[in-house]
Amino acid sequence: MRRYGKDADEDDIRNRPARRGSRPRTRIRPKHEDAAEAMVLTVDRGRLTCLVDPGTKQERQVVAMKARELGRKGVVVGDVVNLVGDLSGDTDTLARIVRVEERSSVLRRTADDDDPYERIVVANAEQLAIVTALADPEPRPRLIDRCLVAAYDAGMEPLLVLTKSDLAPAEPLLESYAPLGINYVVTRRDELATTGAEAVREHLRGLSTVFIGHSGVGKTTLVNALVPDRQRQTGQVNAVTGRGRHTTVSALALRLPPPPGAKPGSRKALDTGWVIDTPGFRSFGLSHIDPSRVIHAFPDLEPGTVDCPRACSHDEPDCALDAWVADGHAEAARLYSLRRLLSSKEAREGD
Repeated sequence: MRRYGKDADEDDIRNRPARRGSRPRTRIRPKHEDAAEAMVLTVDRGRLTCLVDPGTKQERQVVAMKARELGRKGVVVGDVVNLVGDLSGDTDTLARIVRVEERSSVLRRTADDDDPYERIVVANAEQLAIVTALADPEPRPRLIDRCLVAAYDAGMEPLLVLTKSDLAPAEPLLESYAPLGINYVVTRRDELATTGAEAVREHLRGLSTVFIGHSGVGKTTLVNALVPDRQRQTGQVNAVTGRGRHTTVSALALRLPPPPGAKPGSRKALDTGWVIDTPGFRSFGLSHIDPSRVIHAFPDLEPGTVDCPRACSHDEPDCALDAWVADGHAEAARLYSLRRLLSSKEAREGD
């Protein structure tokens, strides 16, 4: 049966609208030229707390979610993002993250050395504070070495923070890292409320610093002393296993308080620096790191690699670094430290 007449034209044909509307699809995405810039402070189950207009009278925290057009692109603490939508910061409002700016640095780790899945810990940080207890629990130098490799690979400056010096001396551990020239600070539990915290703050001013360390070393206790108005939950070390419990479950960026005597609104009062507290871990995998990049952290040794054989591991009989050190271009202790870091990439924690 013919539905239309013999002379039907396009005006006679009835178009059935689609269930999702008749709006045609397009690959042209909005540019969001009016998007506001913000810094990601923390991530919690798909909701991201972002700081808009930092350092101004309009500074506020806005809760946002990742826009669909970002796809699988991850957003982590420290990222600089662009927001659209409701940017008032009022309760029960939600903005959208439509862009993630290029990162200046990325700290990565894997759960273990045979884990192919790479996890981004934090973005755009300039310094990595490796927090280690001198006792209760005992220091784990192999784990410190692994964190140093990750810092050098990310282009971040390492800082060694030794806690609980009232229980054990710091000199033996510091001597083994002296050839690397790493900045360090030693703290006591009874001094954190006064001079101890201020001594650590001096190494953090004007920088974005990530605090990492295995469970029970006092990392969160130290962060609470550095930022007294934002107290995070702390735990105790297990007396049987000598290990701590995970009390910090998500990374969080906290602004340091202004130094004593800083005038309100001044650069010292605004550019105080950031502390990023991260969850404790019990292993630090390095399967994502190319060992050839670690040599860049040793500028006194790097020129000596010109005469190394192709694909040299820098720990073999034909390595040119042995002759470079023998000729007096660098200290033997520096070469030993390089090879120790490279070996930590190949050996698991506890070996």
